[in-house]
Formats: sequence, structure tokens, C-alpha cells
Amino acid sequence: MVPCGAVLWRRLLRKRWVLGVVFGLSLVYFISSTFKQEERMVRDRTLLQVQEHEQPIMWKVKFSSGNSSQLSNQCRNSVQGKLLITDELGYICERKDLLVNGCCNVHVPSTKLYSCDSCLPNGCCSIYEFCVSCCLQPSKQHLLERFLNRAAIAFQNLFMAVEDHFELCLAKCRTSSQSVQHENTYRDPIAKYCYGEYPPELLPV
Repeated sequence: MVPCGAVLWRRLLRKRWVLGVVFGLSLVYFISSTFKQEERMVRDRTLLQVQEHEQPIMWKVKFSSGNSSQLSNQCRNSVQGKLLITDELGYICERKDLLVNGCCNVHVPSTKLYSCDSCLPNGCCSIYEFCVSCCLQPSKQHLLERFLNRAAIAFQNLFMAVEDHFELCLAKCRTSSQSVQHENTYRDPIAKYCYGEYPPELLPV
């Protein structure tokens, strides 16, 4: 024998107004859930944007003087120069005076440490390797830290990839949008490699 409650429920479900009420309630629930989810997404997005603007960028750059490369008697260097090479210790030398361990031969008279030859007072140099060597001076640490603290979001991805003073100088001295005007002309066609806080002065149009 079928319980009376089940029979009554079946009869109610056959009536159109009951189905209409059930459908209406389902529709209201669906719409309210959708709006709540959208509100959460907007709130989370707004919070993320606020955090991005308020929180300082956590740079990974290490300025410590002692590193594994020095301890293992191996050096990274600027690699690309045809005539000159700068190693991570700050020495600049002729390519022919580069040792097999990647370091400049410090016993050659032409090898220089932290050389700023070809560099202007604004931190821009006409030769890339001198820019890197000059940038590696320990006294330049505060200048570089000030630059990093003020670096535009556009440069964040570039400088977030570097891990120490040497890598920062390699990246900073490379020509970038900071070195050009009108996208195709160097601000200073002679001293175009810059480690300083500010780009070269714009040339008069």
C-alpha cells in the first residue's frame, strides 16, 4: 500500500502552478549565486590590484661580495665582447687575456678593476664592458638599489630575473627602451650603455 504522503506529493507535482513555483525558486537561486560569484571575483581582483600598488617589489638581487664563483676560482663574464671582456669580479681585460676559468688575467698590465673609462658622470658609457665594470663598483650598490625601488612596472619582469650584482649590471647596461627616443634613435648615440638611475638626456628634436 502506497503511503498517503507519497500520493499527495505526486498529485501536487502534476499541478502546473507547483512546477512553476519550483522552477521560479530554482531560477532565483541560480541568479543570486551568479551575482555573488561575480561580486567575489570583482572584490578579489580589486584587492589584488591594491596589493600590487601598495606592496614594494621584492627584488632578489644579492650584493654580497663573496660568492661561489670566487670560491671555486671560476668566473662568469660578459661573453659577447669581441675585443673586451668584463668578469663578475669587476675586472675588464682584452679577450686574449681571458683565462680558461672565465676570469680576466689580473697580472696583465692592461687589465683594470672597476674601470669607468668611456663612462660619463650620469652613468652612461660608450662601451658595454666598461659600463658593466664600472657598475660593479661596491659604491654603486646604493644607486642600483634606489633604481630598483623606483623601477617602473614595465621593467619589473626584466629585473626580477636577475639574482646578484653582476647579473643586474649585465641587464642594466644593455640598451633598452630607456636608451632610445622615438623608438629608433639613441638618446645619446655615443654613450648608450647606462647603469645609472636615469636614462640619458633626450636629444633636441
